[in-house]
Amino acid sequence: MMQHWILAALALYLAGIYLCSALLIPGYGISAYLGSRDSEPAPAPVLARARRASRNFQENLPVFLALALLAMILPEAKMGQALLGAQIFVLARIVYLPLYLAAVPVLRSAVFTVGFGGLVLMALAVL
Repeated sequence: MMQHWILAALALYLAGIYLCSALLIPGYGISAYLGSRDSEPAPAPVLARARRASRNFQENLPVFLALALLAMILPEAKMGQALLGAQIFVLARIVYLPLYLAAVPVLRSAVFTVGFGGLVLMALAVL
């Protein structure tokens, strides 16, 4: 069901945001992390990558959500195709995050492209 993939995408989105926060602790220390954090030290490379991956997901999530909702409300939508696209998108994003964090260049881009293909499938399903 599409709702499950929407919830999975939202959970992945939150996981990426919380990961960025958790990666602050080693550079800050726990007491500074729990404070106001008015100034931040320069981010470690993995934290900078986690932030970029999170921003990338923030750019793609609205498109995914809009297509998923359109597939659910438009009677002429091809739900099977939209579900396949949603599955591809979410599963690709699950693989994408650790590849981005590990700085794996070409494979990361290939996985992103697969996820984008999932969005294209969803778009074609609602046309």
